[in-house]
Amino acid sequence: MKPEKILSTIKNRWDNVYWFSRMLISNDKYVAVGKEPKLLSIITSSLRLIAKQNKDKDYLTLQKQTVRNIIEDRYKKSKSRILRVQTLLNELDQMISSIEDMEVFILTCENIMLPLYQAISNIPSNDREFTLNIAKSYLDIQGEKGLATVISLWDDLGVRGCLTAERTEIVRAFATLRVLLTKDPEITQEEKDIVLTAFTQEFERRTAQKRKKRAGGSLEDVTDFILGYYRIKRAKAPSHFQADLEVDNWVKAKDGWLIGISCKRTIRERWKNVSSSTEVYNRFKVKYIFHVVTYDEDLSDDKLTLLGEQRQIFYLQDNSRRLKYASEHVGLKNYVRPISKLIEDIKKEIK
Repeated sequence: MKPEKILSTIKNRWDNVYWFSRMLISNDKYVAVGKEPKLLSIITSSLRLIAKQNKDKDYLTLQKQTVRNIIEDRYKKSKSRILRVQTLLNELDQMISSIEDMEVFILTCENIMLPLYQAISNIPSNDREFTLNIAKSYLDIQGEKGLATVISLWDDLGVRGCLTAERTEIVRAFATLRVLLTKDPEITQEEKDIVLTAFTQEFERRTAQKRKKRAGGSLEDVTDFILGYYRIKRAKAPSHFQADLEVDNWVKAKDGWLIGISCKRTIRERWKNVSSSTEVYNRFKVKYIFHVVTYDEDLSDDKLTLLGEQRQIFYLQDNSRRLKYASEHVGLKNYVRPISKLIEDIKKEIK
């Protein structure tokens, strides 16, 4: 099919499936009606009831007024949302100009928004549940030698587990929607494609948002898990202390000073903003900051030197090329350590 033909095909009433989906989930320009499954169910049930009772009449005006009444009633006590409510209702009024348009709107609510809400809810918000027991097993068997493996697996298994959950949900919801569309002989194959791709596009957009919220959190959790496993007491972060490199956990050394512990994939994104100094560390009694870094190829000599001089020590994979190089370098060897020595080094400082 030529591009011109494809464009003309999708520019029909079914193309609104995607735009209805975006409107119903947006909380910036509109109110996020699509995040309230009970409200959506009330709207669609009411619209179908009106259609059933007025088969031989023009009931579109009645349906549109019903949508307006239900949504206005839901948000009548929320003055801050009045403008967004009216924006949504006015734009829906413009987009729904026929009974066929209303049918597309109902299908979007029932078979796109409600299944999407359930599917997204079933996807974990935290990688931790996929990795906790596996990580504990590694430390139970391998002890501190398994630290590097645990940290790598924590990140990899968490991401893989959540992505697998995403695949499970989209396959289930996609299959259900496809069967439903197939049962309606009036919907052409091109129209089915439009609806199915709209569903897939919106699913991916919303799961991407959830992935973004999870990103980075898994590695922040692993330091907390490791300290908890070895029963190392966490300390409070120093008040008003601000470092350019984020710190996940703190422990108090035997001399009363603090050690910050951070686990990151890379420090690339923070490199340009580093400005902490030993004077700042002294003021807040920060003895060291230990960084566990899983991807260290961008950890240049200049980075190690600047940050190392600020009492920041980098724990790298035991078999890391950068660790071997820096450990044998007279100017860098004091700034790097193998991950397997992390707990040993912490225990030396706190006991």
